Amino acid sequence: MDTLKAMATYVRAVELGSLSAAARELRTTQPTVSKAVAALEKTVGVRLLERSTVHLAPTDEGQQFYVHARRVLEQHAEALDAARGLAGSPSGLLRINAPLAIGQLRLNAWLLGFLRTHAGVHAELILNDRFVDLVEEGVDVALRLGGPPPPHVVAREVGVSRRGLVASPAYLANAPRIRRPQDLARHEVLQFAWATSLDTLTLDGPRGARETVAVSGRYRVNSSMSIREALVLGAGPGLAPDWLVQDLLDRGDLVRVLPTWRAEPQRAWVMYQAQRYRPARTRLLIDALVAAVPGWPGFQR
Repeated sequence: MDTLKAMATYVRAVELGSLSAAARELRTTQPTVSKAVAALEKTVGVRLLERSTVHLAPTDEGQQFYVHARRVLEQHAEALDAARGLAGSPSGLLRINAPLAIGQLRLNAWLLGFLRTHAGVHAELILNDRFVDLVEEGVDVALRLGGPPPPHVVAREVGVSRRGLVASPAYLANAPRIRRPQDLARHEVLQFAWATSLDTLTLDGPRGARETVAVSGRYRVNSSMSIREALVLGAGPGLAPDWLVQDLLDRGDLVRVLPTWRAEPQRAWVMYQAQRYRPARTRLLIDALVAAVPGWPGFQR
């Protein structure tokens, strides 16, 4: 058995969650992939995968083997790059993770342009709003939003997006006037369901002023894209980062409420594994994102 090839097959089966998906990507058959994994299990001496007709997942031992196998494959690629003098020529697969909304609104189109420029690179964009373990899930680069990142990853702050109150013109035309933060008490404020505080908003205003105001609302949602849509539909005023609503503000679908008052800004981070070797494709993507994100609508350096 070609152990290195079998390890590569196993790694892709775990990442794709399917033997048949791995077979399609590797341009072989599902029985061939299954035999390669079975032979690998025999060599290792432990069961690596739990299989069923609808589900495939690594065992505890299989997850640990996946992490080490992926590292071996990266080191093998590094050795080939060095021997061939190709370290500066990006090629191979990149796995990128990002929150759903920024992935749909900003990263997806940008990444397609990146691939057009670098024909040897392949990419998998995994969008979800949970914080993934980069090592456990085989993610090369993650774009995340929010507070300081965990200590076990390398993170570069690449941009900041202001957060302010917005609403649709139609809502404001038929609602009580909002002249100061305390006026929000007369409105149903749209909020993110996982917000740290659901009954207050803290806003910073002119000349160092700060107000914490009580707010309430009958609708909360855990999706940034749904908040974006609800704001346009007139669900009420709501707090949103500029990157989420900048195009809607530019078109006039939303307008700023209390424009001189802002909440704590949202920070963007490019994160990657803390490891010595990074393939040329990973280094290139990291540098490109660091340069690009501050120029996306709603972000600043």
